Amino acid sequence: MSRPIVAVVGRPNVGKSTFFNRIAGKRISIVEDTPGVTRDRIYTDVEWLGKHFTMIDTGGIEPESTDIILSQMRNQAEIAIETADVIVFMVDGRTDITSADEEIAQMLRRSKKEVILAVNKVDSGIADDTIYQFYSLGLGDPIAISSVNLLNLGDLLDVIISKFPEDANTDEDDDIIKVAVIGKPNAGKSSLINKFLGENRVIVSDIAGTTRDAIDTPFEHNGQKYTLIDTAGIRRKSRVDESIEKYSVIRALAAIERSDVCLLMIDADEGITEQDTKIAGYAHEAGRAVIILVNKWDLIEKDNKTYNEFVSKVRSEFAFMSYAPIEFISAKTGQRFDNILKLVNYVAEQQVMRVTTGLLNDILNEAIMLNQPPSDKGKRLKIYYMTQSSVKPPTFVLFVNDKELAHFSYVRYIENQLRKNFKFEGTSLKFIVREKKN
Repeated sequence: MSRPIVAVVGRPNVGKSTFFNRIAGKRISIVEDTPGVTRDRIYTDVEWLGKHFTMIDTGGIEPESTDIILSQMRNQAEIAIETADVIVFMVDGRTDITSADEEIAQMLRRSKKEVILAVNKVDSGIADDTIYQFYSLGLGDPIAISSVNLLNLGDLLDVIISKFPEDANTDEDDDIIKVAVIGKPNAGKSSLINKFLGENRVIVSDIAGTTRDAIDTPFEHNGQKYTLIDTAGIRRKSRVDESIEKYSVIRALAAIERSDVCLLMIDADEGITEQDTKIAGYAHEAGRAVIILVNKWDLIEKDNKTYNEFVSKVRSEFAFMSYAPIEFISAKTGQRFDNILKLVNYVAEQQVMRVTTGLLNDILNEAIMLNQPPSDKGKRLKIYYMTQSSVKPPTFVLFVNDKELAHFSYVRYIENQLRKNFKFEGTSLKFIVREKKN
């Protein structure tokens, strides 16, 4: 069986995201006093007492709302409830039961799922009868917690793991490729995620900036497990005014950092912009594998030169990542969609490739014979040997006589020789130059 899923649901502003962040041990969900900040389902992997599970933070449920975004949030929460093994229903212990609380409780009773009632914001001075009122929701014993003060969170986690199905897989699973979908707002990132999953996983609208959080979604295809990360579109700093939007940009950059492979989406209709190159630079500097997806290719009028001309533009604008494969797609129609995961698997393998020290130095010696290292003021660079120290990205250490003589152009030459022999397609290579004293 797959890893257990725990969904945290409730009406807006009861403290779901604060609780989620406390359990995750980091600030994953955006926390703001504005109701409705968390719009989509947000996933994180959690471990408690040796048990591993996935927790979902959902947007606040407003059962009667007719607002388009709020109604989609409700649909997202309903999907989370449907897919969860255990549901944590969170209410606000500082207020009386609301009609929204009662309607959500009714929805959960109909689900026939394991439901745990968590009364949040319970600090010293709150009367017991305030907690007892929540028995009327018909969901069993309420557990009083305070996410801010970490009150009874361990007790709640104990109850959560006790509700898992007996055959649940709670072991740690490292064989997962983490794929971040990055790009400007409205480049089609959420549409691509939804196409992968065959469901309306992420809220899609024509309003730029709809996706505010970096959202993790477990996904499996042909036996390979993935985590798809849909990031908020990264805007120019001059256009980032709202504080929540600033958090989103930071979260998107953090999503790049924790990914293995980045799918960089370019809007073919808009063309390549300066912002596209900046976003690509973030992924390159982070040492992530990158695949360039030119989206909305179906909207472009073409002749026999269009494809080659666009490839040339991409290679020119992204000259610093000539290693990245390019695929022309349509997230809307599914054009060349099957090629994407094949490329993801391929570049992920390239990123963890290891080369033996003996083979590396055979290539290094041949490279030195073909092109002598540079010299300065009569002193020539000597490269004694090279070894690979790590992967993700593949990292190589050059031991030399003088670091100052190791000009970046010669290091780039060595990189090109490595790529000529081993490809390393889709991934940047990192070089560390160290002096070896005699």
